[in-house]
Amino acid sequence: MEEKKLAFIGAGNMSRSLISGLIQSGYPAHLIMATNRSADKLEQLAADFGIHTSQDNRQATDWAQAIVLAVKPQMMASMLADLQAQHAQLKDKLLISIAAGISVTRLQEMTGQERIIRTMPNTPSLLGLGMTGLYARAHIAQSDRDYAEHMMQAVGKALWVSDEDSINHIISAAGSAPAYFFLFMEAMATQAIQSGFSEQDARLLVQQTALGAANMVVANPDTTLGELRAQVTSKGGTTAEAIRHFQEQGLEQLVADAMTAAVTRARELETQL
Repeated sequence: MEEKKLAFIGAGNMSRSLISGLIQSGYPAHLIMATNRSADKLEQLAADFGIHTSQDNRQATDWAQAIVLAVKPQMMASMLADLQAQHAQLKDKLLISIAAGISVTRLQEMTGQERIIRTMPNTPSLLGLGMTGLYARAHIAQSDRDYAEHMMQAVGKALWVSDEDSINHIISAAGSAPAYFFLFMEAMATQAIQSGFSEQDARLLVQQTALGAANMVVANPDTTLGELRAQVTSKGGTTAEAIRHFQEQGLEQLVADAMTAAVTRARELETQL
């Protein structure tokens, strides 16, 4: 991976996971800087990873060659306006956004720059098991694309999309999706508790089963998800009865409608931020 001076504007959990992944993959700590309002967060990052820290966004952007825009979406406009007012040096620098709901066009308006890559990581990135979607306009150099991709691969898998609206579908299929699985697991654990298991035992049953199922998918890349399901669904058995009930209640359509709702909301947010 090309080694640039890299600044993270915003030092929340996602920035921390990316910094951790980069350091573990061999990225030099002295080439990374993070900014945040919280001195405590910055002290912890410096202690854990040996990176530079600052409470001054302009200092970080002037120093960096690549900048990760990692503040909360609703704070992005004011943060960038402050940088513009301070005449921060953004020209010719690679800007990588990890903020949901802010389009490349809007980022260009806020920064006056066009060298922008938009990404959508998800929370399992905190464990190095993330799934990130990336989008860049046609004029973005391959070297910049490679840099952003390698950064996201430090915390999981990365997938490029060819049009920006597909980032909204990445949100529905990956960005928001961990919560779908948590909801399903929560419902299963609740039913297990009602069946007489302790809360601890119910959680163990559900989390280990989810972990095993996910690893079976990873371990069998040439087997479709439908085939994996069929392999544990004996005709006339208990699993078949549960699956029949899910399907009769319209599980597939419910999931499709929920994912469509997520996409619709993502598009709405793009008009508001």
